[in-house]
Order: sequence, then structure tokens, then C-alpha cells
Amino acid sequence: MDDRGNVSRRRFMRRAATGAAATAGSLIASDASAKPAGADANPIRIPDEFAKAAAVAPVKADFPMTGAQVFARLCKEEGLAALFSCPGNYSIVNAIALEGIPTYSGRHEGAMCHAADGFCRVTGEVAAASGTEGPGFTDMINAIAAANSARSPVLVLASNMTIASEDTEAGIQLGYQQPTTEGLKKYGKRLITPRRIHEYGAYAFRQLRTGVPRPVHLDFPAEVTRARFEKPGDLACYYDNTRYRTSARPHPGPKEIASAVELLKKAERPIIVSSNGVFYSRAWDALGRLAEKAQIPVVESGAMKGQFSDASPLSANAAPGALASADLVVLVGQYCMPTVGEFAFGPDAKYIRIDPNAEDIGRNLPVDVGMVSCERAALEALADAMPAMKHDAWIAEIAAARKKFEDELDTFYAKGAGYADAVHPAVIAKELSDFMYRGKLPKEQTTFVSGGYGIARYVRRWLRGYRPGQILNGAYQYGAIGPDVGYAFGAAVAVQHGVGPQAAYKGAPVICVTGDAGIGYTIMELETAAKYRMPIVVIVYNNNAWGTWTGNARSPLTVSLHLFQENVRYDKVAEGLGAHGEYVTRPGDFRAALERCYDLAVRERRPSLINCQAKKEFWVRQQYEPGFLGTVEPGCMSYNH
Repeated sequence: MDDRGNVSRRRFMRRAATGAAATAGSLIASDASAKPAGADANPIRIPDEFAKAAAVAPVKADFPMTGAQVFARLCKEEGLAALFSCPGNYSIVNAIALEGIPTYSGRHEGAMCHAADGFCRVTGEVAAASGTEGPGFTDMINAIAAANSARSPVLVLASNMTIASEDTEAGIQLGYQQPTTEGLKKYGKRLITPRRIHEYGAYAFRQLRTGVPRPVHLDFPAEVTRARFEKPGDLACYYDNTRYRTSARPHPGPKEIASAVELLKKAERPIIVSSNGVFYSRAWDALGRLAEKAQIPVVESGAMKGQFSDASPLSANAAPGALASADLVVLVGQYCMPTVGEFAFGPDAKYIRIDPNAEDIGRNLPVDVGMVSCERAALEALADAMPAMKHDAWIAEIAAARKKFEDELDTFYAKGAGYADAVHPAVIAKELSDFMYRGKLPKEQTTFVSGGYGIARYVRRWLRGYRPGQILNGAYQYGAIGPDVGYAFGAAVAVQHGVGPQAAYKGAPVICVTGDAGIGYTIMELETAAKYRMPIVVIVYNNNAWGTWTGNARSPLTVSLHLFQENVRYDKVAEGLGAHGEYVTRPGDFRAALERCYDLAVRERRPSLINCQAKKEFWVRQQYEPGFLGTVEPGCMSYNH
């Protein structure tokens, strides 16, 4: 970062700190929506209890303790970074909050579980989500499935009535939760023996903190959370975490390192695919050292991006046209493997795969060298073993492909800006990119949540990552509809607390893009963001339709099944929830609206929603070029990877 960028960042952080110190009060700014008239005479305000809560010191539980307190203390000692919940599972949630673990209560258990997932994806840390025994827990299933596909270490906690009421339908909410999450988790347990609550909590964190991460699901009958323990001896297996798990990681064998080095030395056009495991093992420095030393280009996949800076001439994220030329592909931490032909590499490419789980190497895609190792250990060993190399012709090919891709983007923008009666997605993508990376902000600053469907196929082409955890890839593998505001809330919590790789950007606003189909699922979490003063800017691409309408345009009847009312005012909904709203109907007005919302996020720590009015016909190439865009996996324009 140059001196000008440092000055800009210092100036921003001073403003952000001023906003953070503001006392809780009215969220209505001096705009038209704040004028007292009729029902608007009573402004939305944050209850005084939120300011009081911020001043309360945590209390470390000690014996005698309830089962809930035992579990909460374990979570604190294990470094649980945050809990996202709705009212319910009271004993567990209250105990965790009292331990001082950052705890947030939202409107929708599913959205709060997405928030926990979003937190994990931008920090690499463990976050928890909580639900009630019946409706709350089942409301979380979509989010648990999305977290599982993204390999996120989400700790799913749910109450489960009482053991005594089994088979009686007392309360009607009793359900056997563990079978419901079968296939959507790494480990799960219904706790039925109170004295083993610490033991099973330890099992849970061993699964969360070792190997390939995935969700863990625990459910707590009331007899377990209410049980009372007078002394440590009342609990089974009451050990600290040095006794029930290890921090050791698998290291690569010398034979596999030698084989990989030989393949890399012979390759003319090698490329590294950096995925989830590079992020979770904090291996970005080792990745950079290997790439620079051997002059190997890097392309990213995964649920989060930015481990390898797009500022590097070795970045191939924006060079999709060059991927098919690669003759050797090194897959690092690619936990969810593509099938043959799913990635854009040629059929004759050889593969090296680095993964901590031996049983997964060879799945979907045959490999030439399989290396069972922690990603960081493997990259460090390869960087040490590789000689300095040059691949000038290959890097020139990458640069040419990147130039061609950027020129195509300029063409898309020029066409989109020419449609004056609605906001084309290319305008949103280009102006957003310029604002985040080429304006007054340091290009590394803004954490971005990439959501939506059709709009994502534009915005992702312009997205760039310059540091770890900068881009959250919402649709990764599972493609859940509408989690985006939930993801943004979780990411904002991470940034406001400066957790993990977000530390240098603590206090910065978060930007999120979603569609008009998606916003209907988690828009209520704007109220959650408003009450916790989370500076989020949500951009809604409003084209009046599901993205499925073009494929079903056989008759007015089939088309109508995919349409909404036209010109729906999502910005007004946002205002009614305590956020700021903007309605943009012309392409030339988007940038100014974005700047206003970002400035409001900095000054008042207030969320905003920008409702960008488009038209469904923008997806029809014959009417509005370039129409609905395809994808290339992996890289910046990928959707599933």
C-alpha cells in the first residue's frame, strides 16, 4: 500500500472510531423518510438495553455450575469466536453470552445460521448458531447444508425439550434432530447423560478444529442443560483441550515432495489452484513464496477468495482464456473436488493434489501425485524444495488473457451504460469495482459478500481480492437462495471485531450484492444490522423476476410463474426496518448512491440498501447485449467454485 493509501486508511479509521463511539439512539437520519408525519412521528430507535449490555463485564462461570455453564465455559476456553441465534435454547445461549462470547440475536434462525457461516468464511474461525427444538432448528437446515458444502466450521446448537417427555408429544416440538442433519455435518450428538456434557463438547471442538472442517451439531435436552455440578469430579472426562485434541498437523512425505518437484520442474505451464484449505491453514504466505520462487501462476476457488493477491502478475483469476493451456495443475485445499471437465483445464493436464484427508484424494478427478498434508506444511516444503524457475512465456500468456478479459469487460460496461432507462448489471459491477479498488479507499479494505444469481455473473467478473478473506463466495457449491444479508451480517460482525485476517480492517463497512429473488429471504436481518450498528451496504439487483424466467418463456402462463410485481420498493422496506434506503432507476445515479451509503456506514454505522431498478429483458441477448453471462471455473468469474 502506498503512503496515500495509508493516509486514506488512517482517515477512514478515525471516522469509523467516531461512529463506533456514538451512543445508541434514533437511527433515522435527516432525510425525507425521517419527517414526522402521522405514523412517522415516532422514529425507530435502539432500546437503551443495548447500550447497557455493552457496558456489562463478562462473568466466567465456576463451580457449582449448570450443564449449560459447563458447556459455555468450554466454548470460551476453545475460543468460540461468535454466536448467532434467535430467542430459544435459552440456557445455552444465555450462558454463552454471559461468558463474554460475542452473541447476536436476529429475526430468523436460518439467516443467523447463514451469519455464522459467513463469519467463518471471512475469518477461518469457529462460530456457532443456535435454534429451538422444532421450528427453529428445522429453519436452519438450508443454512447447515450450505455451510457443509462450503466446509465451514459452524457449531450448530439446538435445544430438544426433555428426555422425560419422549414419546409423549409433550409440547409437540420434540424431534430427533441428528438424523435430520445426516450427510450435512461432520459430527453430531444428542446429549442424554448430563455428566458427559463437557466430554461431548470436547468431541465437538476436536472435530471442528482438526482435519477438514464441516458443521458439528449438538442438541441439548433440558435435563442436560439444567443439571447441577458441585465440583469437577462430578463431570466425566473433565480435561483441558491439550488432553482431548492435538494441534499437530500432517506433513508431506519426502517421496511425495520429490515427485511433485519433478513434475513441476518438467512442466512448461504449471498453475496452482488455491482453495479453502489454504485459507483455513493460514497458508497464504507459503503460497506466495512458492509461486514467486518458481514463477507459477495462481487461480483461486473456494468459499472465500483473496489468499493470493490479484495485484500480482502471477494471478490468473481474471485470465479464464489461459486456463485450458495449463499442463500441470496443483490443487491445494480443494475440499470439494470438481469432476472431470468441470474445471476449465485441458484434458491432458496432470494433477497434484494436496489434502489432509487421504481417503478423499482421487475422488472425482484422477491425480498423478497425491500428498496427504496440512496445506501450509506442504506449501512450505515445496517452496523450500523447488529451485528458482522462470516461465516467462506462460506468464506472458496469462497477461494476454487477462488483457483480453479486461477489454471484454470494458465492452460490456459501454453497452450497459448506454441503456438509460434502467440500471444494467454491468454498470453496477464496474462502478462498484471502481469504488472499492480505484477510488479513495485502499483496495484491500472492503470485505465483499458476493450473492445473487444473474447479477453475480456480472459482478464477479469485476471482483478482485487483494488480501485473505476479502471476498465471500456465497453460492459456493450449494447455491442456497437468499442467504446474502445473513452472510453480510456475519461478515460485518467479523470485521467490526477484527477477527483473524480482518484485524487490519477493523471497523470498515461491508458491501453485499444480491438479487430481488434473494432479498426476500433475509431482508429482515437489516433490522438486526440496524440494532447492532453493523455498517453494511446491500445492493439489490431488481429486475422484477426470478432468473429462471427466460428458460420458461413458452407462454404467458409459464412466464408468469417466474415474475414479481414490477418496481417493488425494497428500499422502503429497508427504511421501515431502521436502515437507509436508496432507489436508483438510472445508470448515472448508482455511483453517487453508493458513495452516500458508504459514507453513512462510516459516520453512523448504519446499514443501507440500494434498490437498483433493472428490467428482466436484460438477460435476453437479442434485445440487450451482452445478455445473461456464463461462467468459467475456477477464477474470478466462477459461480459454483
